[in-house]
Amino acid sequence: MATLYVVLKTLHVGSVVATLTLFIVRAGWMVFAPARLARRWVRVLPHCVDTVLLGSAVGLAVLLGQYPGAQPWLTAKVLALVLYIALGTIGLKRGPTKTIRSVACMAALLVFAYIASVALSHNPYGFFA
Repeated sequence: MATLYVVLKTLHVGSVVATLTLFIVRAGWMVFAPARLARRWVRVLPHCVDTVLLGSAVGLAVLLGQYPGAQPWLTAKVLALVLYIALGTIGLKRGPTKTIRSVACMAALLVFAYIASVALSHNPYGFFA
């Protein structure tokens, strides 16, 4: 069980780094090189990484018996994740202007930082504590 935990945690943390890197790259391209966002791998790879991220998160939750609703810090992470996804969608696709998309991307990065701070501290207040 300890080995499975290490594998899932490593996969989860690696996926977090990969998803953040891809988001930053895509946000930069949205501002400076929008044509690059149309490449097939740019449209597919983030979904693959996010699937691994979600799968490893669910695996860790089941393995450790920690679930949103039962653990306040995990509930805060999941709620913030929904906000991050919404802001990211506005920032990378749905924002009507480049200014709105840029502000949404910056807000998404702040929410991402909050999620990471909650994950590291196991405190629902994260860096606000």
